[in-house]
Amino acid sequence: MSATDSFARLDAEIADCRACPRLVAWREQVAREKRASYAEETYWGRPVPGFGDEQPAVLVVGLAPAAHGANRTGRMFTGDRSGDWLFASLHRVGLANQPTATSLDDGLRLRGVRLAAAVRCAPPENKPTPAERDRCASYVDRELALVADGLRVVVTLGAFGWDAALGAARRAGWDVPRPKPRFGHGTEVALRTAMGEERLLLGCYHPSQHNTFTGRLTEEMTDDVLGRAARVASLT
Repeated sequence: MSATDSFARLDAEIADCRACPRLVAWREQVAREKRASYAEETYWGRPVPGFGDEQPAVLVVGLAPAAHGANRTGRMFTGDRSGDWLFASLHRVGLANQPTATSLDDGLRLRGVRLAAAVRCAPPENKPTPAERDRCASYVDRELALVADGLRVVVTLGAFGWDAALGAARRAGWDVPRPKPRFGHGTEVALRTAMGEERLLLGCYHPSQHNTFTGRLTEEMTDDVLGRAARVASLT
């Protein structure tokens, strides 16, 4: 099976998932009621697959789609302010062909990077439950398996993504330090795959408005982490 076929199957399964009743009800309610500024748009209103290079050297793991971002556009981190912040940084460090992401047909291309999330449906108040996180974990596992051969770095956006990435690594048979490494911005942890190959885990504060508006996360801080990932992965 080719990588494209594998991703196509995974993406289709993700988009059709209805495993979490609370998330299904919320994402579909948002898609029906819409935000006034997007009243004329048709919302995606489904789980959101990963996006980017199918043979990436860097995998970025976030929290979940935004209600009026990826839940509207159907593409990870597209159409909301967190995505604006992330893609601008990816562009500045040479990993995206443009600094903006607005829709599926906006021409955005990532170089050596793939975006995923711990939970694939938009959750109320951006807070998935532990049970919802666990039901969605198989999608992170399968995405990690598809990209594992060429992968060099995993960047996590926030503590939720950090825990999801570590969990997926353990389930994949990677050597993960114990006790579990604590999340922090700029924290680096060396992991080792079942084949003995080294992978780097990097922590980055999530580019939520709570972090970016308060200055907890600056453009320079984001660029430092993503630039470090690019250098380790030999993308720059």
